[in-house]
Amino acid sequence: MADSTLFDTTAVGSLELANRAVMAPMTRSRADDKGVPTDMMATYYAQRASAGLIITEGTQPNALGQGYPFTPGLHTAEQVAGWRSVTDAVHAEGGKIFAQIMHTGRIGHPSLLPDGQVPVAPSAIRPAGQVFTTNGMQDFVVPEAMTVQDITDTVADYATAARLAVEAGFDGVEIHGANGYLPHQFLASGTNHRTDEYGGSPVARTRFLVEVMQAVVDAIGAERVGFRLSPGNEFNDISEDDVLDTYTSLLEQLVPLKPAYLHIVEAREDSVNERILDLWKGTLIVNPSPLVQNQEAADKERADRWLARGADLIAFGRMFLANPDFVERLATDAPLNEADGSTFYGGTEVGYTDYPTLVASS
Repeated sequence: MADSTLFDTTAVGSLELANRAVMAPMTRSRADDKGVPTDMMATYYAQRASAGLIITEGTQPNALGQGYPFTPGLHTAEQVAGWRSVTDAVHAEGGKIFAQIMHTGRIGHPSLLPDGQVPVAPSAIRPAGQVFTTNGMQDFVVPEAMTVQDITDTVADYATAARLAVEAGFDGVEIHGANGYLPHQFLASGTNHRTDEYGGSPVARTRFLVEVMQAVVDAIGAERVGFRLSPGNEFNDISEDDVLDTYTSLLEQLVPLKPAYLHIVEAREDSVNERILDLWKGTLIVNPSPLVQNQEAADKERADRWLARGADLIAFGRMFLANPDFVERLATDAPLNEADGSTFYGGTEVGYTDYPTLVASS
């Protein structure tokens, strides 16, 4: 793909994409208090439909998967109807959209869960720090270690959420195995101290995510399923002692499933990135990290670097957040709006759907 540019067409599964720019999943907390997507969410995503592919904010597959206030779900009929309004709006603008299914595991708080239940995790290890709740910042609690039955039920919930995503009109789903949430908690030696078939060796720690992927592929077809990884990422108090062994084992098991794509957050250790490029021959989405590469480099420069290296698509976060017409701005080297961090999570249309386009600015 050395000759590829961001503006070339490409394919993900059976989908034809207009370009190689992906809107990365970003939590925005604009659903209602029952996890139902709102009208302003439909507007927000439709505004950004010129992306080759939109991946939504993390969406919980069950009630226990919620880690933050006002995040959307995919486990009730009302949530499915709300998402249908979003997908209809995106498709009306010619866009393609995948739902990211995200179970936050131990990253949450009883105040966010039904009947004050305790968050679940592979092991009863409390994360360092605090979490944002409707009552402000609160200390994380010790999660409840999942039983094998809990794991089996949760795997089934992922598959059900994937079916509901298709019912809601999504073109596919992305399984969030990154950033310190539940699947990553199973992968990481620092958060998984289990001694059963889901813990211990690197291959045992991959079992949960492999089972989730198999269940979702069986539910809706491999061409509609992608997954996201962030090897070595310490976000959400994650520590991994054997990154190369763990992710080598994981990818060796997932390659035969032939998912639509792998989406990685660029690893700080380039040997990890090289291993992924060696192992993964399918469609690859890369989210370049400004922490790894020159922070002064333009987003397009980082993207071009990864396209030349073998990526098929490039995921952008804040730039899509602040620029509904980000692709058009890149194509014409137009100036970019700056993202307002004070409006990232929760609130109104301000800092959400009111960022101007080039047309509106002229």
